[in-house]
Amino acid sequence: MDFHELPDGVTAKHVAEMHQADLKIEHKYNCRGLTYWCDEKRQTAFCLIVAPNKQSIVALHEKAHGAVPQRIIEVNDTIVESFLGRIEDPEKSQNTTLNIINDPAFRTIMYINLKKAVLRTTESNTLNAAVRGYNKSIVYYTNSHNGRIVKQEANTFLISFDNVTNAVVCAKKIQKTYNCIITPDLEFRIGISAGVPVTEKDSIFEDTIKVAERLSNHIKGKIVVTSEVKDLYESENLNNSIDSTIVRTINSKNEIFLNSLVDFTEKEWNNPTLTADDYCKNLGFSKSQLYRKMIANTGQSPNTFLKHYRLGKALNLLDKQEDNISEIAFKTGFNSPAYFSKCFQETYGVLPSVYFKLNTSK
Repeated sequence: MDFHELPDGVTAKHVAEMHQADLKIEHKYNCRGLTYWCDEKRQTAFCLIVAPNKQSIVALHEKAHGAVPQRIIEVNDTIVESFLGRIEDPEKSQNTTLNIINDPAFRTIMYINLKKAVLRTTESNTLNAAVRGYNKSIVYYTNSHNGRIVKQEANTFLISFDNVTNAVVCAKKIQKTYNCIITPDLEFRIGISAGVPVTEKDSIFEDTIKVAERLSNHIKGKIVVTSEVKDLYESENLNNSIDSTIVRTINSKNEIFLNSLVDFTEKEWNNPTLTADDYCKNLGFSKSQLYRKMIANTGQSPNTFLKHYRLGKALNLLDKQEDNISEIAFKTGFNSPAYFSKCFQETYGVLPSVYFKLNTSK
């Protein structure tokens, strides 16, 4: 998939003409143009092309009309369809002379995280039933609001919506369902962001997915959205304000802070000497400034944030059953297995050794 930044004055008709020019000579470059998305408002276009390499796409565009793409990434057609809803021209534009498609590739991405807050030595039938019911509700409300489930793993969902309103309304209905079946053993979070499929990253919608996931995993609030999502929602709804009692909006400065915080943590989390001072130095805050910023956004101090991040990594390693408790403790940045076990029990309500044996016996 390639990305074109459209000059001023270029319309969907112009893009359709360029697409037709590509199709006329694509065979010379062993390419096959499948479809494209054009957004006159944001002045962007994205082409989906089967090609032997990126150089062939550049050469094709250059010869056909001279509009060389700013960026090209390799994509999977199934994933593209999950996000964008199609991998060929819409029916309304097929079998026409020009096939004008004024269809933006801009999407609203929702990340849902439902996880067990407490680990038990025996499974609760009530808890498992609540999880099944909740997952079923997510699928139902996604479908009824024209969303597409891109990925479902364990109790996390990645969902794509064509517009912000459907995403926000869907999230609120899912939240309402959660309130009906709520159990203290479950933690529930939804993050919503919006963006385009091709950026400077290597994967489709990578930036947008990253933000939605981080909002869900690290920011206080059951439903958290970016300021862009809030503005788009209010624009689509005649400037009616988004319900701030249910939906929390993170402004652009705090979004930048979140990304810097998590980027640094992802890089250094297993370093046993990592401290709050390192966060201050790398993020450019004093201790008091960082503490206030962390509490306001994540609800955690820097040390608590790091500890919980490490424990989440440790939980994943325990599930894999590839290392013993001591190895996992040191791999995840804890100075001793005893301290690791203490922190794990305080957070999850069970010793890691007990949890490890429980998984082994399954």
